[in-house]
Amino acid sequence: MNAHTVLGTPLQGPWPEGTTVIHVAMGCFWGAERIMWRLPGVVTTAAGYMGGTTSNPTYEQVCTGLTGHAETVLVAYDPERISPALILASFWENHDPTTRNRQGNDVGTQYRSAVFWTTQAQEKAARATRDAFQGALGAAGRGLITTELAPARETGPFWYAEEYHQQYLDKNPGGYCNHGFNGCRLPAL
Repeated sequence: MNAHTVLGTPLQGPWPEGTTVIHVAMGCFWGAERIMWRLPGVVTTAAGYMGGTTSNPTYEQVCTGLTGHAETVLVAYDPERISPALILASFWENHDPTTRNRQGNDVGTQYRSAVFWTTQAQEKAARATRDAFQGALGAAGRGLITTELAPARETGPFWYAEEYHQQYLDKNPGGYCNHGFNGCRLPAL
C-alpha cells in the first residue's frame, strides 16, 4: 500500500510512537474515511473490511453480504492530540446509527454501523458517547441506536481494501458520498 494521498503518512505503519488505532463502520467507507482524515490529530486512515469470517476478502465478496464483513475505516491517531470521544462524536454525528444494515441507499450487512475498539479508553468512550447520543436522538424524536460495539480482537483482523478504495474521495472529488451531518449533536460529556 502506498502513502495516504491526503496526509502523506503510511497506511500500514510504522506510525509515530504512541499512535493508537480505532475502527469505525458507518456505511460506505469512502465518505467515512474522508470524515476521519479531516480530524486534527489523526495520523492516517484506511478503508477496509472487518467483523466477518472470510480471510482476505475482496470488495466483490463483501458486497454479496455473505462474508459478514462491514466496510470499515481504520483510524490511527495521536491520543495526545485527539481523544476517542472526539473521534466518536464525528462518527455519531455523520451517519444514521438507527438504521440496521443500511445507510441511505446502501443496504446490506456490509453497511452496518459499528465501533471496534482496541483500548479500554476507547471502549469507555464508545459506550458513553453512544448513551449520550441516544439521549440526543430521543430528544429529536429519532429511533434507537443499532450500532455494533465490540473489541477489535473479537471481530477478526482488519483487512485493507483494494488500493482504488483508499482515499477514494480525494482521488475522485465528485465521487459518491452519502455522509454528512445527521441533525443531532453529541452532548458534552
